Amino acid sequence: MQKKTRHDSPAIITDSIADVTLLYEISKALGEHMDLKKSLYTVMDILANHGNMQRGTITLLNPVTGEIRIEVAHGMSKGAMAKGIYKLGEGVTGSVIKDGKPIAIERISQEASFLNRTSVRKSDEDYSFICVPIKEGDHVMGALSTDQPYQKDYNLQRGMQLLSVIATMLARHVGNLERIQMEKERLKAENRRLQEELEKKYRFTNIVGNSNKMREVYQMISQVSRSTATVLIRGESGTGKELVANSIHYNSNRANQPFVKVNCAALPENLIESELFGHEKGAFTGAISQKKGKFELAHKGTIFLDEMGSVSPDVQVRLLRVLQEREFERVGGHKTIKVDVRVVAATNRNLEKAVEEENFRGDLYYRLNVFPIYMPPLRERKTDILLLADFFLEKYARENEKDIKRFSTPAIDMMMGYHWPGNVRELENCIERAVLLCEEGVIHTYHLPPTLQTGVETGSLPAHSLEEAVAKLEKDMLVDALKNTRGNVSQAASLLQTTVRKFSYKAKAYDIDYREYR
Repeated sequence: MQKKTRHDSPAIITDSIADVTLLYEISKALGEHMDLKKSLYTVMDILANHGNMQRGTITLLNPVTGEIRIEVAHGMSKGAMAKGIYKLGEGVTGSVIKDGKPIAIERISQEASFLNRTSVRKSDEDYSFICVPIKEGDHVMGALSTDQPYQKDYNLQRGMQLLSVIATMLARHVGNLERIQMEKERLKAENRRLQEELEKKYRFTNIVGNSNKMREVYQMISQVSRSTATVLIRGESGTGKELVANSIHYNSNRANQPFVKVNCAALPENLIESELFGHEKGAFTGAISQKKGKFELAHKGTIFLDEMGSVSPDVQVRLLRVLQEREFERVGGHKTIKVDVRVVAATNRNLEKAVEEENFRGDLYYRLNVFPIYMPPLRERKTDILLLADFFLEKYARENEKDIKRFSTPAIDMMMGYHWPGNVRELENCIERAVLLCEEGVIHTYHLPPTLQTGVETGSLPAHSLEEAVAKLEKDMLVDALKNTRGNVSQAASLLQTTVRKFSYKAKAYDIDYREYR
């Protein structure tokens, strides 16, 4: 007996091909669009073109308010969409989103739970309605629904299964876009927070110093910040030139635009041109791809050229053109690139002498020297030493979680007597070292570096005999103890681990009156 083989009917095969085509087009549309509404409207148009769908909606749940609204719709006016507001469990759509289970209604005219809240269906027409949840795992985001004119032979179960597959595709798409949007918002918020922190950190009022010379610096920063003038910051190494450049940018109208820093002395001579202006692919050995230069990256913002005096003559020529014309070409390129960049330069070199010796172009010097700001060395602003020392003490004590309140009087005298060749940077390093060494509440002379303690390198401390040195130390300790106890002799003696009688005897010998410290 010959075995019979079962063949699918042509109608079933045709429907299957149509379903695969539909799913392919929807998948393609979702992959092409990153805009949520645009992609959802495209899906609704595809559904309408491939079947007998007369109307369709995609509703999304607001997880905060619990409200369900129509996000996109086909065959429905904006006024009708605005009426489509549901609560969880309300009507067919609300039930689908609440329970996470699909519902298919053969004839909506015979279904009491169907609300027809949008009022788009005529009473003399009958429709079939399918609503499936859009969910990712157990998380229901919304619902996809379609309705079409009632047909007795329409396979409602098959239509519901197909729509469920499409809803799963939508759930992944909506979830991905929501996560991308949340990440964008997080990054925007983080960017705003960092921008605000930078603006607070680099306000020129935050630069420590109250001397007359520093007040002049503050005034000049205030005057030039809002302009677009090129600024040349002069001063010895360690005086805070970069801090001034930061203040100029973050107090200018370009504060929200890029601030690009370039240390010209740190770049090899054969690479500085590529770093500043960029290069094209294949411009030289190792140029495997196109690279934007610092000037291009700083477009609309500010570029800070530190150690400007170390730039080679060849690069000086190109810098002069950028300053004059605000245009350049990448290394190995022919396309002229125009930029809107404010230039702030800094140097610790004597540029006037370099111009005389023909090591620095005179025309470039005059282009840079539009608005010079001179940062005074620390030895010329002695009144700021204690302010800076207190600032750094608080900073590093907090960072190292140490309870250090102040400097002893001898330590203050030692810092004030030193000439600080390394300027503010050297002072900061000294205080950081002292904080790390100190295990008490006060920083003493022995916590400071040897160069300050001996005075050999600077000649800042006078020579003493052994008796004089001991007497000076004793007197300083007595005064320091009285200061710490606000003139209380008993507490001061206890602090120095001696008796009140011995303390009083020593104080009288050194002509120290405890009442002066109350």
